[in-house]
Amino acid sequence: MSKILLTGGAGFIGSHIADAYVEAGHNVVVVDDLSVGKKENINKKVKFYKADLRNKRQIKKIFAQEKPEIVNHQAAQKSVNYSVKDPLYDADINIIGFLNLMEAAKESGVKKCIFASTGGAIYGDTKKFPTPEDELPLPASPYGITKFCSENYLRFYFASANIKPVVLRYANVYGPRQDPLGEAGVIAIFSRLILAHKPVTVFGSGKQTRDYVFVADIASASLLALNYEAKNFEEAVLNIGTGKETNLLQIIGYIEEACGKKAQVTYAPARQGDIERSAVDAQKAQKMLDWHPQVSLAEGIKKTVYNL
Repeated sequence: MSKILLTGGAGFIGSHIADAYVEAGHNVVVVDDLSVGKKENINKKVKFYKADLRNKRQIKKIFAQEKPEIVNHQAAQKSVNYSVKDPLYDADINIIGFLNLMEAAKESGVKKCIFASTGGAIYGDTKKFPTPEDELPLPASPYGITKFCSENYLRFYFASANIKPVVLRYANVYGPRQDPLGEAGVIAIFSRLILAHKPVTVFGSGKQTRDYVFVADIASASLLALNYEAKNFEEAVLNIGTGKETNLLQIIGYIEEACGKKAQVTYAPARQGDIERSAVDAQKAQKMLDWHPQVSLAEGIKKTVYNL
């Protein structure tokens, strides 16, 4: 069993990963500043530190005390829209915070880093769907840019400090514990509004597509990644998604069915930084990790609605 330091373990995705790790018998240390994450999401069997990754001294102290073998980095500024409004804040968390983490990991002898990247925002307006990992990343938002930048820093730490990387480029993740009041997570946001008989706002035509993957399937990828060792950095980069495109109006239909209520839909102009289509090819993860998504979109949306 491994000792794992998990950043963002009080958040939506991170808390599900923490649960999977604990259930598998691993020793988990969670670091989260609780700016977005919630204390009630934290697994009772983990050791928890409230800390900001931008606080270099604090992060180094945690690593010195805990001496983890593996880092799983889920903490991030995750909103594409907010990254467009404030690129400096986005970079401060997603790049400076990440570098503080990796410097502490290098100094304490960490052997592996599992990094949560993005399979939607990183490729930008590509023409190939579903998009494979070898497609040239052309991120259209600061969020996508910082994720691609961090991937390249991880390449550097692999070469210079032999920290074994696993880069998981997530499609659009949804499920229980996603914040229905936040800026990211359309399924949780729309579900809450439809249940409350409030109008939902569609930015653009509603025909824009995304690849939606359930959070439990994301957690299983992080579990499988613990035992995966790539021979080179290219082999370490894995898309995690279903490969299927679903547009926003179809999503509203699934939510209406799960809620048993009709949505009031209003339209607004498309937002800067949002891409028109997105779906990732996850055949590589299926081959390398033996990872396969298990939860259908209809089933996953029902589980999300019932757990709001």
